[in-house]
Amino acid sequence: MNTSAAGSSTLRVAVDIGGTFTDGVATLHPQGRIWVGKTPTTPSDPGEAVSTVIGDLLRQIAVSMGGAAPSLGEVLHGTTLVTNTLIERKGAATGLITTAGMRDALDIGREWRYDPYDLDIVLPRPLVPPECRAEVAERLGAHGDVLEALDDADVAAAIQALADAGVTSVAVSLLHAYMDDSHERRIEAAIKARLPDMAVSTSSSLAREIGEFERTSTTTANAYVKPVVADYLRQLEARIGDIRRGIPLRVMVSSGGFTSARAGAESPIMLLESGPAAGVLSALNTARQNGVDQVLAFDMGGTTAKACVAIDGEAPVAHSFECARVERFKRGSGLPILIPSIELIEIGAGGGSIAYCNRLGLLNVGPESSGSVPGPVCYGRGGTQPTVTDADLLLGYLNPANFLGGEMALDLEATRAAMARLGQQLEMPAEGVAWGICNMVNENMASAARIHIAETGHDPRELSMVATGGAGPVHAVDVARKLRIPRVLVPIAAGAGSCLGMLAAPARVDRAWSSPQLLADADWGQVARVLSALKQEGEAELASVGARDVEWRIGADMRYHGQGAEVPVSIPYAEADAGTGARVLAAFEEQYRRLYGRLVPNARPQVTTWRLVGKARTEGSHFEWGDTRTSGGAPAGSRPVYLPLRRAYGEVPVHDRYSLPAGTTLPGPLILEERESTLVVAVGADVTILPDLTVSVTIKEFE
Repeated sequence: MNTSAAGSSTLRVAVDIGGTFTDGVATLHPQGRIWVGKTPTTPSDPGEAVSTVIGDLLRQIAVSMGGAAPSLGEVLHGTTLVTNTLIERKGAATGLITTAGMRDALDIGREWRYDPYDLDIVLPRPLVPPECRAEVAERLGAHGDVLEALDDADVAAAIQALADAGVTSVAVSLLHAYMDDSHERRIEAAIKARLPDMAVSTSSSLAREIGEFERTSTTTANAYVKPVVADYLRQLEARIGDIRRGIPLRVMVSSGGFTSARAGAESPIMLLESGPAAGVLSALNTARQNGVDQVLAFDMGGTTAKACVAIDGEAPVAHSFECARVERFKRGSGLPILIPSIELIEIGAGGGSIAYCNRLGLLNVGPESSGSVPGPVCYGRGGTQPTVTDADLLLGYLNPANFLGGEMALDLEATRAAMARLGQQLEMPAEGVAWGICNMVNENMASAARIHIAETGHDPRELSMVATGGAGPVHAVDVARKLRIPRVLVPIAAGAGSCLGMLAAPARVDRAWSSPQLLADADWGQVARVLSALKQEGEAELASVGARDVEWRIGADMRYHGQGAEVPVSIPYAEADAGTGARVLAAFEEQYRRLYGRLVPNARPQVTTWRLVGKARTEGSHFEWGDTRTSGGAPAGSRPVYLPLRRAYGEVPVHDRYSLPAGTTLPGPLILEERESTLVVAVGADVTILPDLTVSVTIKEFE
């Protein structure tokens, strides 16, 4: 590219920290040229890997463009820091201020056992111990009326008690504060006046929703991670400033958009599922570019595999989920969190998940992961326990001499020896253990995805799978085959798919306000005032990231009076009035009829929670390589790989993925290699390179 073109372009960089690798993608906007970087994650200092990746990307671009690199416009970031801090319990010493009589809400929860038959059940431990909880005299009614005024002397005593307890972050969650936040704001002001360095989180600014236990759990989780994330983002901004001064840092949020680093530091719980959410957006962007509207997004990295069913180009957004589960796949065993998040499920292990012989003498895989330190055995960094990646290597799916483009040699003999040691315990040969690991992981993922698909009301045979993540293309075709999904799409730079998702993501804000009321009795003046205030607040946040052409929508969680389950609906934004009631009712009845087949006669519709979503418009992003990957070349040759339907190894062709021009069609089995990932097609299939260099695999052999 010439310098004049470079001068009219802006560089955007996205970086995603995973459990094993930190990925980065730089794109030249608006041309869509991309460069990809990848380095092992540095758990002791995650920002170190971020700096390494950004520096590597800038060097690649300088080489590609002859030193005429454009200015760096912004850095987008997704991280597992929030999740890891909650799982590892390495957050700040946190205190809680709540309404008198409510200090034990975190312990009582819903009084529900997630496994009624487990006599040794372990319940999730609250993030705030009892000695760090303080009560204040105040009471609001369920409609926001003041039953007992806030006692300032109680507030001062509570603040002093928490200061004496040595907390560094405080959560404030009062009963019915979703209806009126004035008491919480007074307590926040008192804390900042008395302890200006104390981090404060209020429930009314994070989750203005009914559900005292869930709302308090969300607020304490935010307070627990807030100092850690704020410090991390501050250091990261400084590192980016060392590379190029004045570059804004944006952070990915769980609902599938991005916001400013300042907003992320204030409400870090919103970043909880940022990486997986970005993976779904990458899958949707690929599907949109290729005319596919029914998708199973499949993202498998080094630690976990996740899936999401998305229809008509939109990812479903849930407003509550769990994190830091005691039992990884058991609902109810984690901390409930009330934040908007793309609705995806964890369906299995990742490349670093460790295989072992259980106490019954049977093979098990995960949930423990080798992470990036020490990593799988084949990395040669001290790992001794075989992992999924080690099994993939022994099965011939990975090239030991071409991992990360040859930058990282894999130790095949050490892997074989580790697999043989596990085989001795299982009385199986090393190759048999390797296939057992791979098949078990694929079968578990297919089973979990099958349930998820059924719960969304869809048939797997109607879907196309879009695979991303470093390990996603390795396992996607076999998982799709087990599900009888006929087609798999693998976008360019699939190994850094979450980064592509960030680059395709819109700026977005989500706000909520619970005010349970019958639709017929709604106070539309109050609804209009609250939604208008939330919109002004959201507009300020979107303006801070330069968002333009924002689309606003009003959401409502609705049910018939007396029911427990709610149906979410959404309509275009307009100032709330009686006409809003008619529009949300029509949307509710349409959705209710679709879900349940008919309406409830003579029932009274009720809104429990109003929602407001502002999202910058996006038409999808086209990406193409900025370096020389598509310059052509000969096939890499062939090698023996394990073919599951033949139950034996067979010689299959191996191609450099980007040596194949658009329009190429090849028969499977085959392997396509690229620097960040490997596509394994171990069954009969038609493999086609689409115009945007996405690989389309049409499976022809299911049994």
